[in-house]
Amino acid sequence: MQEESSSYRGWFNPGDDISCALKGHENHSSPSVYALNVPSVSVSPGEILEGSSVTLTCRSDANISANYTWYKKNQTLFNEEPQLVFSSIQASDSGDYSCAAENELGRRTSEHIFINVKYAPRLPSVSVSPSAEIVEGSSVTLTCSSDANPAANITWYKENQTLPQRHGGSYHFTSISSEDRGIYYCKSENQHGASSSESVCIDVQYAPKLPSVSVSPSAEIVEGSSVNLTCSSDANPAANITWYKENEDSAKASGQIFTITDFRAEHSGNYYCEAQNSRGRHNSTLHLIAVANPLPPYTCLSPLPVSREQSIQPLCSPPLEFITTPKQKH
Repeated sequence: MQEESSSYRGWFNPGDDISCALKGHENHSSPSVYALNVPSVSVSPGEILEGSSVTLTCRSDANISANYTWYKKNQTLFNEEPQLVFSSIQASDSGDYSCAAENELGRRTSEHIFINVKYAPRLPSVSVSPSAEIVEGSSVTLTCSSDANPAANITWYKENQTLPQRHGGSYHFTSISSEDRGIYYCKSENQHGASSSESVCIDVQYAPKLPSVSVSPSAEIVEGSSVNLTCSSDANPAANITWYKENEDSAKASGQIFTITDFRAEHSGNYYCEAQNSRGRHNSTLHLIAVANPLPPYTCLSPLPVSREQSIQPLCSPPLEFITTPKQKH
């Protein structure tokens, strides 16, 4: 038997039916082969959650075996099978995938398919702007950064109290006040889970508010007694306290408490305190302290008695009231 062979070189279109036969024996052609159609990629399951098993399948309708190559963002993957399997897919596996099928009649590449891996929020973090010292009245923005798919909803808390909802992941103070200082954190949540950030402390610095003065004892001040004047001031950072007496240029004392150990009449007058820190100063209102009025002096003259039964009634200025008790007879 004589063997004959022949070759043919030309262009084939996808899906072309190719066969050969001996001349004069066209009714006895060889089995057909097909030029490759563009392969397609399918994904299972439809929704992809991080940690789940995912299979990508490259399909081509060639009737002879094909060699397969997988790509992610045009980078060749080390897989030559028609299926690309992820036993525990991760967020980092998200991206565009394609496959190429090749046989003796050519090579065809699929369209890209995007693999979108869903996952619960990672641990969010809070940043503060400005990052330097925060001064009352300035503009301050807290930003909650959260990695999640789909994008997470952000909720803000101040010391475990929910704050009003704000758009996006930022919480903005147009003019922050001393009442806004405290502990803040955010919670990031989507349908796959939730996570809360670490807390941050917002420390708002401000000048002293109006100081107040209290006096102890609060009752009448007796000459020679000890008197404490206390200055209360709300400030951040804490204020330095200085004491003054009205119409006197020099300071009387410094510190929150001013003590006069032996109070005399010359100590009476109007006192005030000044609270000062790096953000400003503020004076209290005047506070009058005075020694209590002493009892007026009395002058009494005792006349000599005329008889034994006669009572003695001294003459006093100013007049005093006396109760006379008759002397009992024995």
